Amino acid sequence: MSNLALQHFLGRHHLPESYLSMAESAFSPLIDEFNTQYQVNQKTYIIGINGCQGSGKSTLADYLCTVVAEKYHLATVALSLDDFYLTKAERIELARKIHPLLAQRGVPGTHDVNLAIDTISSLASGNKALITRFDKSMDDRVPEANSETITGHIGLIVIEGWCFGAKPQAPNSLIEPVNHLERLEDPDGVYRDYVNTALATQYPQLFELVDSTAMLRAPSFKTVFEWRLEQEQKLIEKLRSTKTDPASVSTMSDQEIRRFIQNFQRITEHCLEEMPTRVDHLFQLNAARQIVDYRKPQE
Repeated sequence: MSNLALQHFLGRHHLPESYLSMAESAFSPLIDEFNTQYQVNQKTYIIGINGCQGSGKSTLADYLCTVVAEKYHLATVALSLDDFYLTKAERIELARKIHPLLAQRGVPGTHDVNLAIDTISSLASGNKALITRFDKSMDDRVPEANSETITGHIGLIVIEGWCFGAKPQAPNSLIEPVNHLERLEDPDGVYRDYVNTALATQYPQLFELVDSTAMLRAPSFKTVFEWRLEQEQKLIEKLRSTKTDPASVSTMSDQEIRRFIQNFQRITEHCLEEMPTRVDHLFQLNAARQIVDYRKPQE
């Protein structure tokens, strides 16, 4: 395997060399499973990754794609559920019709699920696929003219998302608010009911496209704030490195992040509780994002 490709991977994510030995040991079950299945079927293999914000989902997706591309000489594509957010204009309209909180990206109901399904289906069939991306600094989708087009056989697709594979809650679980935001800004439950219904009706067809699932399980929701804070700081540093003034784009203060993540608390805590028994690969993390346990719950 090309050392250069792995060095580029480390550079993209600002990771130390030690990450590679950890990843090779920890994530070999995913690579081995892909290889076994691909050798038998010779068709696109799709892995879905769940993990709360800042857990390392995009890093893992990129690592898997880098290793498979280099080791098996196959084309790979890493996707994020984030890239399929509705446009800013579409979310503003949703907020006008349903609930003001839906203007903010993030929760189920703010993704273009059909676009995600069409993109993955096109990639898996070898047809021409336009890979949309979402610019979080602008809080909007990148114009199609700046999007990548991919054609041809893809060996591996990895799609990751904080709510990927999540299941809806029972209606009676929605009655009591779980935090300050729900209590003050969704007192009648319209917002959380819409999100839960979207998760139940729009997303299953997307989640069913994957061949294997993995979860990077945080120790608790309390760690999400610190991890999300790190993500925002990396975004600001990236903007500064390109000589872009962070004040000119949509970055968030610590207080804004604290409010922002409250939108994700309900589903994140639900996933932390019920998902570990049904994923194919469970990676338990500690507060430092180190893998402290690995299991295959389905075996």
